[in-house]
Amino acid sequence: MTVLPPFLDAHVHLALIDPAPLLSHGIARVLDLGGYGGGATGPSAPAPELPDTALAGQFLTAPGGYPARTVWAPAGSVCEVTTVTDAAAAVDVQEAGGASVIKVTLNSVAGAVLASEILDAIVARAHRLGLPVVAHAEGTGEAERAFVAGVDMLAHTPFSERIDDELVAAMAGRMTWISTLDIHGHGHRTASFDLASDNLARFHDAGGRMLYGTDLGNGPLPVGLNRQEIEALLRAGLSPDDVIGALTNDAGLRWPTGATERVTVIAGERPSDPADFAAWLCTARAVNRSSHHSEAHDADDQKDPHDLAV
Repeated sequence: MTVLPPFLDAHVHLALIDPAPLLSHGIARVLDLGGYGGGATGPSAPAPELPDTALAGQFLTAPGGYPARTVWAPAGSVCEVTTVTDAAAAVDVQEAGGASVIKVTLNSVAGAVLASEILDAIVARAHRLGLPVVAHAEGTGEAERAFVAGVDMLAHTPFSERIDDELVAAMAGRMTWISTLDIHGHGHRTASFDLASDNLARFHDAGGRMLYGTDLGNGPLPVGLNRQEIEALLRAGLSPDDVIGALTNDAGLRWPTGATERVTVIAGERPSDPADFAAWLCTARAVNRSSHHSEAHDADDQKDPHDLAV
């Protein structure tokens, strides 16, 4: 078997799915990017049957801003921020609730967006507390606004516009992008999919750090590793090693006390033909480290231990 560090889906919404299949379908850790807080209750402690979870808490948005008026956002999951003073208080509420990151929404397509001074205040307060800020940036110029304000991560590869090469290079110097390519077409090419793929390819070429993420909970996505997301990353120029890096890098996120020690296991060795890589990777499952040792011991009775790839 091949043994790898725990795989992370860095963009999920647990309140919108049944997360029970995630471990058996390769996902050991998740970053929940909005849905819990206020009237919605998230995981209170690590559970053996669920992935370890880092939370963003509530979406921080402008009054009436995305996703405050959507039908899918759970009750209490949006915090509308009106003033600079409100901004600091909103961040403090998320931190007190166990947030590992702070998420802001800058979606000018769907409504009002945070004023620059309020966005700056959110970022400043979060950074004082040691929390990174993740932005949903949608609409012309919103990704650049996030970058200028000091936002650390983009929840989606920019998909509303082509980011110019100079800005891509600057973003690659200090930002992390979460991939979420497949959400734009579910296996089919669309204008937003092509824009995101082009932006991601140039960000990758510039040395930018990417995390694998799917926006799980948004539409008909598989609960577990998403083969179409992986294939989209490969088509955008990532190597198989780059894809594994995007799955196993957690960008220094905080994890709950008592988080489970898990590894990712995949039957057999990585295929030599890159065309077979995505299908092989999607057979992965997450297991407790102690269970892996037991399986490896059983395998040793039947094959040379040097056949185990780590």
